Amino acid sequence: MTEQSDGRPDDSSPLEAQVREAEEALAKLSASDPDLAATLTRLLAVVASEAARTSRFARALGKALTPPDPQTAPRPAERPRRSRRAPGVIDPFAVFAETGETGLRSRLGELDLEQLRDIISEHGMDHDRLAMKWKDPHRVIDRIVERVESRTAKGAAFRGRPEQPAPRHEEAAGRAVDEPAV
Repeated sequence: MTEQSDGRPDDSSPLEAQVREAEEALAKLSASDPDLAATLTRLLAVVASEAARTSRFARALGKALTPPDPQTAPRPAERPRRSRRAPGVIDPFAVFAETGETGLRSRLGELDLEQLRDIISEHGMDHDRLAMKWKDPHRVIDRIVERVESRTAKGAAFRGRPEQPAPRHEEAAGRAVDEPAV
């Protein structure tokens, strides 16, 4: 073996080069944060010795550290809805926010049954799988309005009522003292 200028053998294997790089990185880290360098060194020693001792752990570690193949990667939990229907011609939530229930009913009344079904499909409003079968446009409009109102009001209990702000703690306590017991 030939010696390099720093006293180490001249190893040309990629693994040994990576070990030297890790050693140098830990030495640099040790200069600025010796506790962290010592912790990382102990961690790497435990993981490496366990992987050498247990083939099952080595396989699991290799699998966890290998980047996933895009073709075999798990799909996200919520996939976008695929529909063969056209997108809705209006956004019922925007119309409801601007004009309220009567304005939404008016705009939906201008659409034909297929356009109403497009809106139901796009916004996932057919939770019981019945609305797409209905033949009466007024029934479909009722479903859309009901779902829009429901989703718009969702969480309102946590937002408070804008027209009636909740009384502050001091005001509520003062009212309780002032009011006679019945």
